[in-house]
Amino acid sequence: MGVERALMLAVAFLAVAILPAAFALLFCYDEIVDRVVCGWSEWRDRRREERTIARLDRAVEADALTRDIDLSEFDRADRRPLEQLAADLRRLGGQRVGASGRSMVWHSALLQAYDDRLRLACRALGITEHLAEVEGVDQQIERIRVEGMLHAAGLALPAGRAGLRQRHR
Repeated sequence: MGVERALMLAVAFLAVAILPAAFALLFCYDEIVDRVVCGWSEWRDRRREERTIARLDRAVEADALTRDIDLSEFDRADRRPLEQLAADLRRLGGQRVGASGRSMVWHSALLQAYDDRLRLACRALGITEHLAEVEGVDQQIERIRVEGMLHAAGLALPAGRAGLRQRHR
């Protein structure tokens, strides 16, 4: 009898201890189910985004774009920060677009400074450029090609006409 009584007492204590949890489960059932469903939905969406990003990386061969960039070049003390080069390119590009009414000397000096910044940005990102080797229309075409390569590498530059954003595919 003593064992049965001890077992009955243990079951009674267990029932009293579980009773508040059972009431909370009963009254908060919808909230618990909602949290589980939302957590599962967020996990599923996050997983879907990761798969989409992985597919896009494979489609555009993102590793191939950055494979040839030497990261030790970024740590040199004499190298200008890429952010500063980008700001210079945007500023000079904006002045280049709105350069009507200026003298030819000013315009040529502006283009020279713009080309110098393009060369520095290409060197920092490991992009091949031939701006110093060509002249005239060929230099303008090379400038557009280099701008496109820099844009593809993630450096947003102003468009050739005012009010437009640059797009390269």
